[in-house]
Amino acid sequence: MSSANYLTLLRIPGAAAFFFSAVVGRVGLAMTGIGIVWLVHARTGSFADAGLVTGCFAVADALGGPQTGRLVDLFGQRRVLLYAVTVHAGAVALLFAGGPLTVTGAILAGVSLPQLSALSAARWAALLRGTPAETALPRAFTLEALANGLSFLAGPALVSAVGAAGHPRLGSLLAAALVVGGGLALAVQRRTAPPVAGRAERHRAGRSLLRPAFVRLVALNAALGVFFGALQVSVTAYALGRGTPDAAPLLYAVSNCTNLAAGWAYGARHRESPPERQRALAAVGLALACLPLTAVEGPVPVAVCLALTGLAVPVLLVLFSVLAETSVDRAVLTQAFTWLGSASAAGSAGAAALAGRAVDAAGPHAGFAVGAAAALGMVALAVPGRPRGLRPGGAVPARRSR
Repeated sequence: MSSANYLTLLRIPGAAAFFFSAVVGRVGLAMTGIGIVWLVHARTGSFADAGLVTGCFAVADALGGPQTGRLVDLFGQRRVLLYAVTVHAGAVALLFAGGPLTVTGAILAGVSLPQLSALSAARWAALLRGTPAETALPRAFTLEALANGLSFLAGPALVSAVGAAGHPRLGSLLAAALVVGGGLALAVQRRTAPPVAGRAERHRAGRSLLRPAFVRLVALNAALGVFFGALQVSVTAYALGRGTPDAAPLLYAVSNCTNLAAGWAYGARHRESPPERQRALAAVGLALACLPLTAVEGPVPVAVCLALTGLAVPVLLVLFSVLAETSVDRAVLTQAFTWLGSASAAGSAGAAALAGRAVDAAGPHAGFAVGAAAALGMVALAVPGRPRGLRPGGAVPARRSR
């Protein structure tokens, strides 16, 4: 049943073509950062240098993403993609040149990185809006979340395998080829590209990015990024602290597998409850699964807790996209999606440093506490209080006579 539902979406004319084009490019996106690590380390022999260059790339990507989304909403996907992939290819060439151009190449590669997840999500919204299939939009966003999850499983593994085999340049070259190829394939598909709004509509729509509902979504994505960043550091520290570094990939795999399975199952069913309520329940579930990590010791309890966190994460990601689509005007929808991604990336980067300091000071459980605090913050953001005196439907309860 679930396969039939997903396949029905992909049978919509034009849908499979843009979706799989974006998937190809996203595998390259997932390879780019770790590819820079392998490339710079092979050249300099220093992980510090590799981390610095990769950090410049990540910051440039986080800052440049919303600007790319804004340009797409102004000029359309095709024009921006053609420029972006051209600059990205040139930036990778600068990375290969080495020397003082390495950092410049990394920054340009990050700024020009095509925001293929946001572009694909915007196409789904435009394709399904106003059609009988519009109620299937959450399922389309689930497909996007699954594609991202698979890309970030396969991409880093592929580039690491190539780098470990002694071909770090080949890994970065392959990543760039996938990014450019996927971006160009998406650019030539005009039929499913969202229409560009007029100047007056864009000016009016820009203010919708300041609506409280969307600002809350940005804050939630930043908190989820903190959770991701803290968990990555803490799981590694936990495995190393027990003298079993090989356990770290297994613990990550447990979370990733439940993540993908939960995302697939969630998207396969239609739910009547409001997205805001689902978001609140998923945030509470994430917090409840994360809190025991601050105390449990054995690898099996830790694996169980990580598996439970993986059940909540894909639901939250899908709901963030669904609520973003309804929170802002469609003239700035691509920009809205890129803001969500940038907020998550910024939260993850900051949390990695914070959790690292916490682990050094008090051990892995302190790092898990950073992730748990982020999950509790998500609960506070996702469960806003109702005005006093109002019932769930907005009805004012009648006063009792005295």
